[in-house]
Amino acid sequence: MDATSPALRLFVLHHAGGSHVPYRRWPELLPEQWEVHLLDAPGRGRLGDLPPFDNAVRLADFFLRRMEPDLQSPFAFFGHSMGALVAYEMTLQLAAKGRTLPVWLGLSARGAPRPGGEERQHHQLPDAELQAHLELLGGTPDEVFDDPGLWALYDPLIRGDMRLVETWRPRPETPALPVAMSVFGGSDDTSVPPRRLAGWEQHTERFLGLQVLDGGHFYFQDDPGPLLARIRKDVAEATTPAAAAAS
Repeated sequence: MDATSPALRLFVLHHAGGSHVPYRRWPELLPEQWEVHLLDAPGRGRLGDLPPFDNAVRLADFFLRRMEPDLQSPFAFFGHSMGALVAYEMTLQLAAKGRTLPVWLGLSARGAPRPGGEERQHHQLPDAELQAHLELLGGTPDEVFDDPGLWALYDPLIRGDMRLVETWRPRPETPALPVAMSVFGGSDDTSVPPRRLAGWEQHTERFLGLQVLDGGHFYFQDDPGPLLARIRKDVAEATTPAAAAAS
């Protein structure tokens, strides 16, 4: 690595119905030696002019193709909710192709893969029930629910994202990833309780632990400090040669 290369490239993947905007302060709160990339899925944010995907495998492939010039070690992925699933799928695709893997994978508010996929299909709910579910999760501005015009714009995007999550299925006999993995969640998250997060341990050869922080599904929204402190700690552990050799 030359003197101009970042110590780490961290790619941050957002939640369903979201964009990079809730994470926009992260680059200034993380080490200045890191190069932090806040990704937008097609159909929102800086890629609002592109048609959205409703398939996790295709979205992961889209990101990997666009990120190709920056996938130089050391790099890492962090994903929240839908973003965690896509980050995991991206890592699986890199492993299947024998490509360089991230030095660390951070997964937040996303349950471990179930053989039969998700039990609940929220993307098929009537409007009122879907809105109630989103209000319970938090993270969606109230005006989206209060303004029928805004909801008409938001509804197809959130349903497409939820379909992406809820129709993804793990591949049979997928081996554990040879990647350091950390898992995060909110203590009061009724959608993805801590017991659903613990199962990720069997999907990696180097599990750095489950960190349950105060709050709900968007536990870091008001104060990302505790989460970012843990990210810094776990990345340091993942990239320490002695620790990696002992794992």
